[in-house]
Amino acid sequence: MFNNPHIGGSTWAGGTGGRDTAGLGGKGGPYRLDAGHKVYQVSQAEKDAVPEEVRRAAREMAEKAFKERLKEIHMSEYDAATYERFSGAIRRQVQSIRVILDSLQAKGKERQWLRHQSIGELDDTKIIDGLTGEKAIYKRRGEVEPELGSPQQKPKRLRLLVDVSGSMYRFNGLDGRLERSMEAVCMVLEAFEHYEHKFKYDIVGHSGDGFNIELVRSEKIPKNNKERLQIMKTMHAHAQFCMSGDHTLEGTAHAVQEIAREEADERFVIVLSDANLERYGINPERFARALTCNPQVNAFAIFIGSLGDQAERLQQTLPAGRSFVAMDTKQIPQILQQIFTSTMLSTA
Repeated sequence: MFNNPHIGGSTWAGGTGGRDTAGLGGKGGPYRLDAGHKVYQVSQAEKDAVPEEVRRAAREMAEKAFKERLKEIHMSEYDAATYERFSGAIRRQVQSIRVILDSLQAKGKERQWLRHQSIGELDDTKIIDGLTGEKAIYKRRGEVEPELGSPQQKPKRLRLLVDVSGSMYRFNGLDGRLERSMEAVCMVLEAFEHYEHKFKYDIVGHSGDGFNIELVRSEKIPKNNKERLQIMKTMHAHAQFCMSGDHTLEGTAHAVQEIAREEADERFVIVLSDANLERYGINPERFARALTCNPQVNAFAIFIGSLGDQAERLQQTLPAGRSFVAMDTKQIPQILQQIFTSTMLSTA
């Protein structure tokens, strides 16, 4: 009976659109459990009407189950077959990204002595010119654009903000959005290996539980396939056991402001999202403001899931060039190339 489809609640785990038990699209249950059935999703208003004591009890059950799952993930033997399923699917894309990384130019302005100035410190090499009446005999420190092909003085900075919300797990059976997100993270983890001199990056999650869920710290990048697989499994487990809700705006704004404070050649924030903002009453204009809240940071959104034309409609309301729709992981290297080269003509 566990794996039979049913709509309703208080019966058994694995249902859909029900209440009080682990399933999909229902209300009051402790966590999500995909048994492979069509999802019947109750409205957000119905979910909000669940009594506080029920929500609290469900949350405690979910937290306990999540901690147990994390313990299993970190104690389990390395599953080579599982990792190969993800890694094999994105092998060509990893090579494409490395070609892009090899071609990136320095963008950060360098502080140099600017000569032939009318104010500043006296330039020793211009003393004779001064005696003949020349006015531009001073020098001062200033920032200049690096010459084409010059090496980076500092690494570029990237924060990947990934969607690990409940809807990623709930609708994974519909369009593979959670697995696509896990593939994208695997792609970054593999492609950026040995490019630490060019790119310093970290990965954080956003979900109903919060906006800054640590997955990969910039000073502790996964060193091998087992550690990479643990990150991906943690994403999957978080999406299954987290509370419903959305912190895309808070996560984006926080990531942009944090990255802006760091020294870097260039700064990028890339938000992976399933575009499910409408359900939580999030206005696209607010998301646009979060993406553009600091001119020192180049922030972009990649929508990797969509109910109907949700992602396309959201993209049309955001600033041009700031968002992309990728329903196939193979599209991501090209998107990253557009993102990383979008600043080449900028002088900001």
